[in-house]
Amino acid sequence: SSKSPAYFMSRSHAFNSLHGRMAPIATGAMMANLSLKAIGVSGDGDTASIGLGQFKHLVRRNVPIVYIVENNGVYGLTKGQFSATADKGQVIKSQGENPFLPVDICMEALVANCGFVARSFAGDPKQVKELIKAALAYEGTAVLDIISPCVTFNNRDESTKSYTWGKEHVDPLHDVTVVPLREEIRVEYDAGQQTTVEMHDGSRVLLQKLAREYDPTNRAAALALLDEARAHQLLVTGLIYFNDEQPPLPEVQNLVETPLALLPAEVLRPSRESLAEVLAENR
Repeated sequence: SSKSPAYFMSRSHAFNSLHGRMAPIATGAMMANLSLKAIGVSGDGDTASIGLGQFKHLVRRNVPIVYIVENNGVYGLTKGQFSATADKGQVIKSQGENPFLPVDICMEALVANCGFVARSFAGDPKQVKELIKAALAYEGTAVLDIISPCVTFNNRDESTKSYTWGKEHVDPLHDVTVVPLREEIRVEYDAGQQTTVEMHDGSRVLLQKLAREYDPTNRAAALALLDEARAHQLLVTGLIYFNDEQPPLPEVQNLVETPLALLPAEVLRPSRESLAEVLAENR
């Protein structure tokens, strides 16, 4: 997710924030300048682990932001340890079998009363595109949980990018892991249907796209849907919940139309006389 700002630099203002702290920094940025359209891109470790508390407060405040989570269930930049969204029973070389139940980002968003909750798969770009367009039109917090498979390492003995070849031929300055290019996984399937997708490492993900008759305005039904999907190991994709009646944070705080960042100091800062008057009234 930290590379995402570079993709938008030609037509936007973009920056990287602290790991796990995208939510409060985005909240501050939007409260300071409401003229911006905010897109926050996070990872499953950033949102569901170190930043889970901040994520929940951003959602309950209904900050105007498109909150995208690139969810792959591992810490891809630190040797692929389990993240909080990893499935129970999942096995990786570095840690063995994961003994813990996963955090469901969409369910956490629903419990925090998010008004726009969606999930998609990175290999279904048509659906991802439409969900992002819908999220950009939403006035409050729109959470998009995008399942984004992490490719496996090119670790064949004959490859110049393998550990075997590298240990025999390279004098390393420091520990670096190279992630080679892999063919993009794409799928196309109809609403209401299921499909199984094979990952680069041979594992499989079962996807189910929401049917056209599904009602995304029923919050209780959305929670039940996610719970049932988890019980049957289904990855439900589409717009899971929608509620446009919740006021966004700037409206709740009665902010003026002019962005706070553009107001002059004499408007933002009370005069000495005003402060003295307030103090006198509250003695």
